[in-house]
Amino acid sequence: MRATLFTLEQTIRQRRSADPSTSYVAKLTARGRGKIAQKVGEEAVEAVIAAMAGNRDELVGESADLLFHLLLLLADCDISLDAVCDELERREGVSGIAEKASRPTD
Repeated sequence: MRATLFTLEQTIRQRRSADPSTSYVAKLTARGRGKIAQKVGEEAVEAVIAAMAGNRDELVGESADLLFHLLLLLADCDISLDAVCDELERREGVSGIAEKASRPTD
């Protein structure tokens, strides 16, 4: 799966500067980070709704949409999927409670 996500990440990065009339990625990028972030939020909510409804097929589709839009947001912020995977690997084997407690508080 990681290879599929890395391939998608590269496709998204290549299409960000494409013609917005022919590329959804370019169109959303042209609308700005706020719109991209909004789409991530919308897809997350739709995934939650599908999960709560017990609709497996819809949850799979919404999860794919969520991952796509999250990768687009990461690209817009110049954050690589590798950086996210590195962070997940750093957290591997650490209790979620312990990891959250180790974060600095503001």
